[in-house]
Amino acid sequence: MTALEPETRLDARYSDPAATAPPWAETEKRLAEAELFWISTVRPDGRPHVTPLPAVWSGGALHFCTGPEERKARNLAANPHVVLTTGVNLWDRGYDLVYEGEAVRVTDDDRLRELAGAWEAKYGEFWHFEVADGAFHHGPGHAYVFSVAPRTVFGFGKGEPFSQTRWRFG
Repeated sequence: MTALEPETRLDARYSDPAATAPPWAETEKRLAEAELFWISTVRPDGRPHVTPLPAVWSGGALHFCTGPEERKARNLAANPHVVLTTGVNLWDRGYDLVYEGEAVRVTDDDRLRELAGAWEAKYGEFWHFEVADGAFHHGPGHAYVFSVAPRTVFGFGKGEPFSQTRWRFG
């Protein structure tokens, strides 16, 4: 759970009168259970870049990994602001989340070992990583790990009742 509870606001303009804002703890659970996220970064020339990836929720933040030469890693070197989205591709049921924050590289090997364990627990043996020199190692390659603490999160309830909730941190 995050250290601080966010300011929570249900937007009545986009919500059914019967809708209520979910508690942040419920949203954290959704983030922890989501298997696939879409990450949006910004290229140095200002164009957006979007790609799917797995992520784990740990210590009040989302974490993802990427090879240092991949487009998203190169984008983050110039601009650490990211958006991660998850949900379902249905308009009338499910719940979508849009998660905004700043990606900060994790380099502490002890923390990386904890996160490697979280990846394998969530996604299985294929996602087993060794940790050395501030990075994940898998086969012949290595990956940087990034932590994204939430700045603003939007939740979109679909179906009855439709809703839009915003959680804002500090």
